[in-house]
Amino acid sequence: MPPVNVPDTMAERVKACITCHGPEDKKGRDVYYPRIAGKPEGYLFNQLRNFRDGRRHYQPMAWLLKGLPDQYLRDMAAYFASLKQIFPPPEPMSSASADIELARKLIFQGDPAREIPACVECHGKDLMGTAPFIPGLLGLPRIYIIAQFGSWQNGGMMRGQTSDCMSEIAKQLTTAEANVIATWLAAQPVSEALLKQEHSAALSEKMARRCSSIVMPSPALQ
Repeated sequence: MPPVNVPDTMAERVKACITCHGPEDKKGRDVYYPRIAGKPEGYLFNQLRNFRDGRRHYQPMAWLLKGLPDQYLRDMAAYFASLKQIFPPPEPMSSASADIELARKLIFQGDPAREIPACVECHGKDLMGTAPFIPGLLGLPRIYIIAQFGSWQNGGMMRGQTSDCMSEIAKQLTTAEANVIATWLAAQPVSEALLKQEHSAALSEKMARRCSSIVMPSPALQ
């Protein structure tokens, strides 16, 4: 059999990633593996580095990234960030009006008495993310969001033991509050008009200080 000529491109190199995370044009919803196409470059780089360095724990990711230098991780992040993100349809929501009101209060106003900031303070007023380090919250499955809250609250395997601002915030939420937030977010549609809007470009100074463990600038990403 003659040798197969495979182009030496990042698209070929990261095919192992899309085995779980799916291709760029994936339309379905996966409760375990989030989309990475179109996510902010800085966010992707930080997560790749966290998996590689053991700050975030998931053995298959650690194996894939073991020994890769920062510049290669930046190249991977830049590639996935350049792809168009496809959003699935919203999940149905049958929550009581009181639950919906509670979710909207926490997402758009927070709870200052418990030092819980509004989700929009970091993830943008449209919840589509804040470049280059904070991802959007729309288009994610409810079960996935709940699992992330649980990991932050309990130091779960995927989130590791390193404290960050989301673990501090999540621990202030009750299980019921985390559930209603996840339910409300998963039920929100992502319209073409929303995709075309100019999204938030920077965190406030206050939130940048609080979330310095997440906002980890590097010269290539500034």
